[in-house]
Amino acid sequence: MTTAKKGDIVAIEYVVRTGDGRVVGGTEKEGPQTLTLGQAEIFPEIETALDGMAVGDEKSVTVPSDNAFGPRREEMVVQIPRAQLPADQPPQPGLQLSAKMQDGSTVNLTITDVSEEAVVADGNHPLAGQDLHFGLTLVEIKQAA
Repeated sequence: MTTAKKGDIVAIEYVVRTGDGRVVGGTEKEGPQTLTLGQAEIFPEIETALDGMAVGDEKSVTVPSDNAFGPRREEMVVQIPRAQLPADQPPQPGLQLSAKMQDGSTVNLTITDVSEEAVVADGNHPLAGQDLHFGLTLVEIKQAA
């Protein structure tokens, strides 16, 4: 039986859940994802799990938050005076903003609360601080030459 190894191109199907069971991603709509093992195209825990799997095998893998989107950082939650917001779109929870940092980098913010004077915006990734639970199925292996 052929099993996946470093250098092989594999096709996988997966579903990603948070600790409370909420589905936050997967291949259901797009179909199987193709990747080359050993090329760091997916979380290392997933690559490790795929190594040695055969077509049709299924595994469950947990990627700890520190290895996924990192810990939730409260310093990434900021208040922004409404006067500093773009005038062309009224602020509302869920609205995405981009802000330029002092070092020139850009951070994406999501408005979480709106008041008369200011908004609260969160620069954390929506899955920061959460362990991710993957249900994997190996669909295809194209062996390395």
